[in-house]
Amino acid sequence: MSAQIHVEIVYALKDVQRVVPLVVAEGTTLEAAVARSGLLEEFPEIELGGRNKTGVWGKIAKADTVLRDRDRVEIYRPLVADPKEVRRQRAAEGKVMKKGAGEADAGESATAA
Repeated sequence: MSAQIHVEIVYALKDVQRVVPLVVAEGTTLEAAVARSGLLEEFPEIELGGRNKTGVWGKIAKADTVLRDRDRVEIYRPLVADPKEVRRQRAAEGKVMKKGAGEADAGESATAA
């Protein structure tokens, strides 16, 4: 009889988080554990290896990763926005605000003098 290990499969949306504890055989892969969790049926939008990446304890992991006892498998949602583009937009807005603030400061100094 092969040894059993305990793992958790986690998937979260904005308003719902599902944590499925499982007891699986030692040597079970990430993909097999996710399939056994029932989350693929509950959330048909999940596409392993496609739109959704997976990880173990916050580190990206492939579907063929062999799980260890007490591993937490996470199914990540696809990004809504490109983080680099969001940073560029924030930086551009910050530069505009600084220019505007500088001009307002100059106007106040002129009135105070």
